[in-house]
Formats: sequence, structure tokens, C-alpha cells
Amino acid sequence: MVSAKDVLDHHLKCFDSGDLNGILSDYTTGAVLFTPEGPLRGIDAIRALFQGMIAEFRKPGATFSMKQQFVDGDHAYILWTAETADNVYEFATDTFVVRDGKIVAQSFASKIVPKR
Repeated sequence: MVSAKDVLDHHLKCFDSGDLNGILSDYTTGAVLFTPEGPLRGIDAIRALFQGMIAEFRKPGATFSMKQQFVDGDHAYILWTAETADNVYEFATDTFVVRDGKIVAQSFASKIVPKR
């Protein structure tokens, strides 16, 4: 059985390496990702979000710092900061719900300050 910790570790590793397919493999086909702009439902909507984030974080000089990480049963939470060529992520949080080794729900919230 794949634990929520295993899924989170895989998810973070894939994001760090820019592996879009690896990231998407962590989600069920019907997963929902809640953002401040509204929910993204399904892999195609989630793909578009991560394509943009990977493009931003792959630019030279991007930094990422994990501040906290907690896993409790089927739930995981991370708190992080980052800086890219375009934005300063003063703080960001993700909460994941994992069932049967896949993310079924995630929430994302952040304070992003554009550099331009």
C-alpha cells in the first residue's frame, strides 16, 4: 500500500525535477485541486496549472524552501516559500487527501508578490 507520505515524496521529487507526467500520475482522474481562483477538476485542468508552475520554477535562479511538512493517515500538509524570476512566494500551503495511493483532493493557497 502506497502511503500519503510516499505520494507526497514522489510529488515533490517530480515537481523539483520538472516531471509533469510524474506529477500527474499522483492524481486520480477525478481529482479536484482547490485554488483561490476556484476548483480545478480532473487531470486536464490540473495539468494546465502544473505546466505553468513548472515553466516558472524552471527559470534560472528559482529557489524553494520547505518550512513544514506533516502527514497524518491519508492527509498531508506542506508550508513553503519560494522565489522565481517572476514572483516571490512569501508563503504557500498545500493540503492533500490521498486514497489508495493517489491524490483525490488538494488545496493550494499562497501569498504571491509579482516582481514586475
